[in-house]
Formats: sequence, C-alpha cells, structure tokens
Amino acid sequence: MDLRRRLLTKLPSQDDDDEEVFNVTAPRKASDALPLPLHLTNTFFLALFFSMVYFLLSRWREKIRTSTPLHVVNLSEISALLGLVASCIYLLGFFGVDFVQSVFLRSSSEDDLLWATNEIDHLRKIPRGQSLDFLPIDPPRESDLDSAEDEEIVKSLIEGTISSYSLETRLGDCKRAASIRREAVQRISGKSLAGLPLEGFDYKSILGQCCEMPVGYVQIPVGIAGPLLLDGKEYSVPMATTEGCLVASTNRGCKAIHLSGGAFSVLVKDAMSRAPIVRFPSARRAALAMFYLQDPANFERLSFIFRKSSKFAKLESITCKIAGKNLYPRFSCTTGDAMGMNMVSKGVQNVLDFIKTKFPDMDVIGISGNYCADKKAAAVNWIQGRGKYVVCEAVIKGEIVKNVLKTSVEALVELNVLKNLAGSAMAGTLGGFNAHASNIVSAVFIATGQDPAQNVESSHCMTMIVAEGDDLHISVTMPCIEVGTVGGGTQLASQSACLNLLGVKGSSDENEESGSNARQLARIVAGSVLAGELSLMSAIAAGQLVKSHMKYNRSRRDIGPSSHINT
Repeated sequence: MDLRRRLLTKLPSQDDDDEEVFNVTAPRKASDALPLPLHLTNTFFLALFFSMVYFLLSRWREKIRTSTPLHVVNLSEISALLGLVASCIYLLGFFGVDFVQSVFLRSSSEDDLLWATNEIDHLRKIPRGQSLDFLPIDPPRESDLDSAEDEEIVKSLIEGTISSYSLETRLGDCKRAASIRREAVQRISGKSLAGLPLEGFDYKSILGQCCEMPVGYVQIPVGIAGPLLLDGKEYSVPMATTEGCLVASTNRGCKAIHLSGGAFSVLVKDAMSRAPIVRFPSARRAALAMFYLQDPANFERLSFIFRKSSKFAKLESITCKIAGKNLYPRFSCTTGDAMGMNMVSKGVQNVLDFIKTKFPDMDVIGISGNYCADKKAAAVNWIQGRGKYVVCEAVIKGEIVKNVLKTSVEALVELNVLKNLAGSAMAGTLGGFNAHASNIVSAVFIATGQDPAQNVESSHCMTMIVAEGDDLHISVTMPCIEVGTVGGGTQLASQSACLNLLGVKGSSDENEESGSNARQLARIVAGSVLAGELSLMSAIAAGQLVKSHMKYNRSRRDIGPSSHINT
C-alpha cells in the first residue's frame, strides 16, 4: 500500500456536521521538549545554556587559581554539565540539525507528511458528500511485477541504491526494465500510469538510439490523406495527429489537386549544415582562418578530410561569419538517405582537427555555435536553406475551386495576400508566410519517424496564390525540410510501416542515386503541405473554418456537467 495513503486516517468530525477532518501523526521535534508555548521553551533553554556556561566557567577559573584538578567535580558541577548538554541538544535540534535535514536530508516520511498536510488543507474545505474525484489521489492498484526479485529492484530504485538508467544493462531484458521502472515511478509519484500502454512494444529497438529510461509508449492515431498525385505518382500520406479536421482538410486538398491534374515539385538544394564556434587570440587570426576555409584551392582537401568518417557525407560548401575574434564556419553537405546531423558533426570534427594543425592558437568552443541553425527559426536557414529545399506547385481548375473547395479564385488570391503575406509581415514572422504548414509537417514527421523538434525550421514556408485566367496557381516554397529514411525513429516498426506505405523505406536501391528516398520524402512533405494550405485557405475564404471545427473537433468526453465551458 502507498505510504501516503497510510498517513491519512479519515475521522468523522465531532464538532461540524458539514465537514470531514483527518488525523495525521506528526513526528516529534525539538520544540516539543516541554509542554510550553514555543517562545517560552526557547527562552528557557537559552537561559539554561548561558547560565550553565557562566557557572562552569566561574568554577573552572576558581579551580585554576587554587590548583584544583578540573576533572574533580561536585554535585552542582555535574548538574550544570547535564544542563549544558541538554540545552545544547535542544538548540542544535531546533536551530541547526533539524533545519539542515529539512533542506538537504528530508526523509520520505517527512515528505509524505508534507504531502498529507497539503491535502488536508484542501479536504477540510470540502462539504460532506461532495465528490473527491478531482483530488490528486489515485485508487489502490495491483502491482504489475512478476516476481519477488523485481519487487526488491523497485525498492532499490526508490531508495536510490540502483540508478534507473542502468536497468537495461543490469537485467539484459529491456521489457522487464521498463516494467520495473514504471512501477517505481508510480510508487514514487503516487500516480497511476494505467492509461499508458506497456505491452506490445519492442523496447530493445529503442535502446541506445531513440529513448532512454522508457516506461511505456504514447499512442497517436494515424490517418491517411490522399491519394496525393505528385509528379505523376499517387501517394497515400500517413499523418499522426490528435487535431480533428487536419487529415480531412488535407485530404480535401489532395482531392482538388488530383482532379486538376496533380502537383509538381522541384528539389532546389540538398545540404545539411553544422556550424561550430572557434575562437582565436585576435580578429586578424580569425580572418586568416576564414580566408583559408573559404579558399577554393583548399576545398578539395577539406572535402576529402570531411568525408573520412562517412562515405555518404559529401561537403558542398563552407561559409563563414566573424564576430570579434570568434569564427563561425558553416559546413553544408549531402548526407544520403539520413537526416544527417550526426554525420555532419563527425565530418566537421575531422576538419577542425585538421585546421588545428594549421592554426594551433585556435580554440574550439563548441561543435555547434547556433549558426547552423538547428531547431530554431533563423534567417540563415530561410535564406540559404538547410536540409532539402523544395518548391511544389499546382494549377487548380476554376470549376474545382468552386465545386470542391466552395470558394472563388478571386477570394483565395485576396486572402493569401492579406493573410499569408501582409498579415505575416505585420507579425514580423520568420519563414511563416503560410496558413498552417507546421500542422502537416508535424503530422507527417511523427508518422514517419522524423525528429519532431525539427518541425521548427522544416515548416518554414511561403505560400503563393495567383490567378491564371479562370484557374488558380498555388505554390509552396520550403527551403528547410530536414528528413531522412534511415536512422533515428525511422527504424521503429510503426514508423517504418508508414515509410513503406510511401515507398521510401530505408536506403535507396543500389541502382538509384544515394539519398533519393530522403529527397522523395521531402517532396511528399511539400506536396502534402500544398494540399493542406489549399484546403485551409479555401475554408477561411468560404467562412467554413469555425463551423468545421465545431462539428468535427469538439469533444464532450472530458466535459463534466459542472463545467463552465460554453459549448
């Protein structure tokens, strides 16, 4: 049974019929030494301490004068010594030891008492008969452990004698380690993880590469939008999301694109980047290093050194920026079918080791100096690109705009200028000249095992809509799509299945160009964004956005009868 539950013993109130009170046994403290008010107890022991000190010093001074041995004591001196010891114990307990332990060495029982006290403060205010379901107290549950040995390991985790991160190595069974860790977390927190699945997952597949110290996995529904007709080929696009209407809206955009002859994409650039920060004794030395790195005569040699750690890493360019005596060289390279951050970092380290031989006074501050720029909205990415730079376009027939999208070409063109261009400029957005590119990017990223945090720069997008006679031309320009089809989360079973659905699972075939799967995935992401932008902009232009979300994205499941939410 949870220790915190044992601390609370519910007793009917004898004085108030409308309340319930709880009895908690508190640990004894130094201030409980005498049955007196606290200020009187403190005064007594302080006076006792100083009077005993004064008495003993006087007696010892007299003994020194008369050459009497100090260890020869009478009854009054023994009493004074006992009084001194007693007052010292009290004062240390009240002012010293108790305070230090309360800050640094608080026992679990004291933690539980504090928790119980906080709960009582709330419970005293609850009228009898009112539901306590909202309180943070989970009902008793059965242990999920299979053996007494596992029970002992859980106790060791709670006591801190075994570290959580070492369970997989100690046990050699990733599933068992997750189960034991899960049980320990539930006991420590006093909260149940019953809704978080544990079974049905290969925990060995994430060891050392995807997630540390797992206790389960989160279920995210995956919907299919499409078929998306892109560059003459149909794709069923998997989207992992919990936002209602998103898949349906993207699906409508795919339909409009398909009926109009499909979308077409072009890959402008493919180059992942990493920019370390290095420091020199002076700005002149930093400039000399910059000139060396950017000299075309040195590029071939640096490219060879860069590629030593991977046959797929091919250096494309080096651009540098100086800030005082600090240098930020930005290395850009292709990385095959991998997203490539680790690959680029290894190559950069190779080059830095070499440059160190040319410039011994160079000090490497960090392998990443934020001029890369990874997982941040940055102008350098928006201008120069990072990852895959893709432009995708489609011409939507006027009759499709009217019959499928329920709006007009003129309304879409005007809305795009005022919302995506002027409105975004008014907001000072960086790479955000679109309606909701990040919605589609995040959903496809999660479904296919990409790094969700790289949605930040991967969602940089400019949506352009112009009229072409009676038809509508729409395009999305996305300079920073950072995707891969090997490594990281792409090798997990669910994510691998979604990549397989798109026909881009794993490495490219031997008869194909290296990195073709990752580049194709980037094109699909851009095409999906195109469909999502087309549909949402049409819904806004037709005044359907709020109506659709009220119909398909409003759950009453968690809204109780006493909720103040207006529905």
